[in-house]
Amino acid sequence: MTVRTEKNGSVWTIIHARAEARNAMDPESGKALYDAFVAFDADDSASVAVFWGEGGAFCAGWDLKHAASLQGGERLAELEFSADEPGHVAGPMGPSRLELSKPVIAAIEGPAVAGGMELAMWADMRVMGESAYMGVYCRRWGVPLIDGGTVRLPRLVGEGRAMDLILTGRQVMADECLRIGLCEYVVEDGGARGKAEELAAAISRFPQMCMRADRASARAQHGLAERAALHQEFTWSAPMVGAEGVKGAARFAAGKGRGGDFGDI
Repeated sequence: MTVRTEKNGSVWTIIHARAEARNAMDPESGKALYDAFVAFDADDSASVAVFWGEGGAFCAGWDLKHAASLQGGERLAELEFSADEPGHVAGPMGPSRLELSKPVIAAIEGPAVAGGMELAMWADMRVMGESAYMGVYCRRWGVPLIDGGTVRLPRLVGEGRAMDLILTGRQVMADECLRIGLCEYVVEDGGARGKAEELAAAISRFPQMCMRADRASARAQHGLAERAALHQEFTWSAPMVGAEGVKGAARFAAGKGRGGDFGDI
């Protein structure tokens, strides 16, 4: 089994375990990861997922040994999709086209390159070990970015920096990733999973309907005019005032959170 899920309350850690291939993605692993994240999104007991590659590598990209066995576009033809297609859609790297309703935190040790970098960018947040790195390594082999790399990278770091990384295919170490906005946390090697699970546990303590509405609005505002984005924000998030906000305000009025103590909210 190349994928397994470990559960700690409402935090699910979804693990890609193909260490002999540095967690490069083959069709079996891609399908298993896709299924695991769909199950996470559908389970009412789950709030936040951590995405981790076992064995010292997050993901070395698409398995080029498998790719070399394909004839033309035979595999990719199975993965064509319409932008208007409803429901969950699989990508070549598995979950890369999923639009989940809950957050995912990527815990990155070692390489997250080519398609692995695209999977890392698919997540909501990224925690990297200090020796971890990203890079469009597929530039060397004539393999394009088809799992969101050309879409998500400019949104994260800006077009100029994205072009640098896309065109040169150079290695981007964790400290540079942090500096340019390609990751949010850098920790000691071996600590990425623990930090990601700590963040996930903290997020899971918040009222979830409000958090998910804010997350959805932030992700969906790309490409909208400001007024349209503001209207969308209000439409999605205003109902949360009645659903969760009034109860939260009552807890505060009763003394919770006073003096900046949020340990018992």
